[in-house]
Amino acid sequence: MAVERVRSFGLDKIFISTADEYLATVREQVPELPAGHLWGEPARRDLAAAVGLTLCRLKRRGLSGTLAMLWADHFMDHPEVFVQALRRAERLVAVNPQRFVFLGESPRFANHNLGWIHAGPEIAPGEKSFLGWKYRPELDECRRLYESGEWLWNPGYFVFDIDFVLGLYRQFMPEMEAALAAMADDEEKLRQNYPELPAISFDSAIIEHISPEQAVVLPVNLGWSDPGTLYALKETMASAPTDNYVKGTVSVQRTVDSFIVNEEPEKLVAAVGLDGVIVVNTKDALLVCHKDHVPDIKVLLKNLEEEGKGQYL
Repeated sequence: MAVERVRSFGLDKIFISTADEYLATVREQVPELPAGHLWGEPARRDLAAAVGLTLCRLKRRGLSGTLAMLWADHFMDHPEVFVQALRRAERLVAVNPQRFVFLGESPRFANHNLGWIHAGPEIAPGEKSFLGWKYRPELDECRRLYESGEWLWNPGYFVFDIDFVLGLYRQFMPEMEAALAAMADDEEKLRQNYPELPAISFDSAIIEHISPEQAVVLPVNLGWSDPGTLYALKETMASAPTDNYVKGTVSVQRTVDSFIVNEEPEKLVAAVGLDGVIVVNTKDALLVCHKDHVPDIKVLLKNLEEEGKGQYL
C-alpha cells in the first residue's frame, strides 16, 4: 500500500530501508523494485540511526536533492491528497533547500502517542508557518493542544534536502553521523557497529532543533492512522469513532469505542459498560488498558522483561 501511494513518482525514485528479517518479505511484495533500492538494518536502533543510515547510503550512490521521508505501516483514506501535498512540498524545497516541510494531519482526538506540530499563521494559501514542536506530550497537555485548534498531528512525513539534513546530523549528532558515514558502504562495519549506536528518535535528534524560520507546515486531511498501537488499530478497523472492534468469542453490552480480541475460542470474554478500553486475551496473558494509557504498554513490557517474565512478550 505504501508503494502504491507514491508509485506515480516512479519506482526508480523509491528506496526502502527495513529490518534485515523483513527484506525477503518486501522483495516478495514489491518484486518490481529496482535492484539496489532495498536496504537492510541489522538491529533496531530507533529512527535517528535508521534515517541517518539511509541518507548516508543515498549520498554514497551520488544522490542529492529533495527527499520525502515516508513510512510503510500507516493507513490513509485519501492517498490522492497525500500525493498532492508531496508534490507541493517538493516545489517548496526546490525554492529553498534550507528548510523542512512538515505534513500536519488534522487531529481527531488528544493522541499522546505521537508528536504534535504547532502551526502558525498562513503564509500562503494552504501553507502555515512553523511555531514549535512537541514529541509525545503528556495526555493532559495533548488535550490542551487538541482543544486549541492550533496544533496538528505529526504523521512523520517530512520533505527536505538530503544535504541540509545531513548537515543537521553533523551539527547535532556528529558522532552518529561519522559512524553512519563509515558504515554506509561497508557491510562488516555495519553489522559490527550499527547495533552499538544510541537508540534515539529522529524527532529528538533532529526535529527538535529546527527553528521556525527553517520550516513550513502543510495542513492535510489524509484520513491518516498509525496502527502500530492497539487503539490506532481499532480506529482503523472500526467504521465510526464510537464503534467497537470485536474479534473472537466476545459479548458486549453498553460498550463503546473499545478494542476487544479473544484468542481463546473455548472461553467467553464479556464486556459491560466499557468506554475506550483495550482488552486482549491470549492463552498466555490478559491485557486490559484504557486507550489513554496505550503508550504505557511499552513501559509494562520493559518492566516484565526486567522482572524475568519475558515469556509473555
